[in-house]
Amino acid sequence: MVVKRIVLLFAVAQVVLPASVAFAAGDAGVAELAAEVGSKGWIVYAARSSENGTWDLFLMRPDGSQRRNITNTPDHEEGGPRFSPDGRRLLYRRFAKGTVIHHDLWGFQGELMIAAGDGSAPVQVGADKEYPWASWSPDGTQIACLTMKGIQIVDLDTKEMVRQLPRKGIYQQLFWSPDGRWFCGVANARIMWTVVRMNAETGELNIVQEFQSCTPDWFPDSKHIIYPSRPAGQKGYGFTQLWMSDGEGGGAKMIYGEDGYHIYGGALSPDAKYVLFTRCAQDGGGSEGAGAPICVMRMADAPAIAGPSPDLRKVHPDAKEAPVLQLVDGWEPCWTYADVGAK
Repeated sequence: MVVKRIVLLFAVAQVVLPASVAFAAGDAGVAELAAEVGSKGWIVYAARSSENGTWDLFLMRPDGSQRRNITNTPDHEEGGPRFSPDGRRLLYRRFAKGTVIHHDLWGFQGELMIAAGDGSAPVQVGADKEYPWASWSPDGTQIACLTMKGIQIVDLDTKEMVRQLPRKGIYQQLFWSPDGRWFCGVANARIMWTVVRMNAETGELNIVQEFQSCTPDWFPDSKHIIYPSRPAGQKGYGFTQLWMSDGEGGGAKMIYGEDGYHIYGGALSPDAKYVLFTRCAQDGGGSEGAGAPICVMRMADAPAIAGPSPDLRKVHPDAKEAPVLQLVDGWEPCWTYADVGAK
């Protein structure tokens, strides 16, 4: 293993680690990555506002520039932002001020809001707590709402439910595939924290990944799913890594892992050339605190491992050199190539 000097942005001093991941802005590979992604659309995410202390929504360029607060609501908290497929609208949830965003109850908290892609003109959809979780249809005309009654498909023009599917144990993080054929989500299928795939027409369910897996999302091809997972067999509690597999759970591959950190919020750029994730020292992804550093990496550089991580390296001897661009603290980022934030 080649050894080089890596400067971690959060560290006070330089440390010598096995080469796999470079975080420092001064690293040539990281600087090249920042220049490569800087003009590729916008990232929306939730973060603690330094002005009012509440969770607000922010826009920034993928290199971390042009960051700005787009909700700035001192009397509410916001989270879970998702761009519509064309990037022109934004779906998110609003909470009463002081609400603790709890990752175990994330599928049952908040009111559904839809705004323009830059956060302007927000409108509540449904009554309070009627649609605590929702996901865009591929054409943006409908939303799939995870409710206590089931998965309700709601037409956004008429605000009427057009059909309903049983939840089948799905309790949060429901997302509609780009081709419209599937949902993915987190369910208590046999055990809690299981990533599943559901046929959007029949409601038939299959398991993608069991045991301590969450926050799934779709690749643009609708055939693969990205998700964090804490594999069994690690020493002690273990750490959560970012994984991908096909919709049936086959061909599972690690994307990024690092002993000492839990990797959450996995999301892809619209062309799947880049991956977003958050890197948190505490389990839960930082939702109960202030989030965790949002990172950008090329998918072509996966699998990547940071730090010594000797046990992880034994399992993944093919880990590559991977510059990782570490941005600001936040939670559940989402990326669009639409120019929604231009001023």
